[in-house]
Amino acid sequence: MDVFILGFVILVVLTIFFTWFIITYNNFQEYIIRINEAEATIDAILRKRFDLLNKSIGVIKANVEVEEDILEEIVKLRSRKLSNFELDRKLYDGINEFNVLKEKHKELNKVENFTKIEEGLDNSEVEITASRNYYNETITKYNILVQTLPSNFIAKIYKYKHRNFFDNKDMTDEIINDFKL
Repeated sequence: MDVFILGFVILVVLTIFFTWFIITYNNFQEYIIRINEAEATIDAILRKRFDLLNKSIGVIKANVEVEEDILEEIVKLRSRKLSNFELDRKLYDGINEFNVLKEKHKELNKVENFTKIEEGLDNSEVEITASRNYYNETITKYNILVQTLPSNFIAKIYKYKHRNFFDNKDMTDEIINDFKL
């Protein structure tokens, strides 16, 4: 009888352990999927911003006389491989230059294609802010699993590492290395 009870207790403990293991592993997988989804969304929004800024170069040059090269950094981005952090910063700089050109050449506000580009950039700012927030919230939950007991044992087994936030630092400052990379 004692062997039966001992065997039953061991079976119950193993069942509880494997159930916990499966649930925790699935939680990790869920967060990894959500992180990948958020990264893909951020990629798409950054691509949209890049395309809008790229398109604005032709619209600006076609409608106002500009002697200097405009949005040079955007043109240079075509051939560079950047992280989303770096690309976001460069695009932000491009948007600032776009806004300076808009203020300098008021006649651009009457050009339909220019106003559509401006509207698209404004919409992308709302989208990127929401995507950053979702990404950071998901990263927080994932990192909690990676760093807290007992789920950190599964993180070590499967080599899940702490992930960095998509930092929303002050983009107007001169510090370019302020992201947590």
